Amino acid sequence: MKILISCFLLFLSANAQMQSRTKALMGTFITISLQKNDKHYFNGAFSILNNVDKSLSSYNKESPIYRLNKNKKVQLNKYSYEALYLSQIYYKKSHTYFNIAIGAITKDLYRFGEEQRLVSKEALLNSNSSFYDLEFTPTHAKISKNIKIDLGGMGKGFGVDKVAEYLKKKSVSKAIIALSGDIRCLHKCYIDINDPFSEQPLISFKTLKRDTGISTSGNYNRYVESTKNNHLINPNTKTSQQNFISITLISNLPSSALDAYATASSVMPKTEAYDFLNSLNLAYIILENDKSLHMSDNLNLFVENTRAK
Repeated sequence: MKILISCFLLFLSANAQMQSRTKALMGTFITISLQKNDKHYFNGAFSILNNVDKSLSSYNKESPIYRLNKNKKVQLNKYSYEALYLSQIYYKKSHTYFNIAIGAITKDLYRFGEEQRLVSKEALLNSNSSFYDLEFTPTHAKISKNIKIDLGGMGKGFGVDKVAEYLKKKSVSKAIIALSGDIRCLHKCYIDINDPFSEQPLISFKTLKRDTGISTSGNYNRYVESTKNNHLINPNTKTSQQNFISITLISNLPSSALDAYATASSVMPKTEAYDFLNSLNLAYIILENDKSLHMSDNLNLFVENTRAK
């Protein structure tokens, strides 16, 4: 399995009463922090993430999504169906900007995460990213021959949600689940958001509410030669986004939704992105391409002790 180390990992702090374990999984490093008396839930949590990877990955040959892309039809399991169903909701909610049918560009053309390469404008324009060329039921899915599915825009958030559900069923009240740029704190916790241009945090804060999700999408993590050819593709123009360096969303919404909305807003035109985010029950911290920092007016409803660089 190829390990893709995320440069926009949100750094977090757990107090001395908690223990942390980190594993390489789902193409990144995953860290889970639990109280000492809950440490016996580590194995169950990582087992869930392993099952999510086997269900959603376009690289893992055991995954229904991998086999769907290869064979154009597949039998789905519970996780893969749920991810497709949620992706359909996020597609409509985001005005089509969150589109998992972008795989023809991210997987076939740019080959992000594999042997990456530059792509001609003609090849991009001729690619198919039609969401409606995907059909699925709770048990089966099929796609047309010229599209591929890429769940990378919400898969890590989905994994965070599944671990959070598991821990809450076990009556765990304090936990931090961190999959690259997607974090969920079951209790109030301190978060440092990484600045890609400095060793100092871009911004630090403490979450105000329990069960808060934080999701960051950035254009500086995965690209070919320069960020002008980054992995955040506008599915309508079929070009890499250039407006934002990073978008961080904070909310009690499911982490899969935050992951998808961070991805979608990253590829929208600037005005449309702000209008979209302001319509949702979340707060945002945005680093625009000119390195100017923008925070939503409602940030203090979700965090406190905010310290910007």
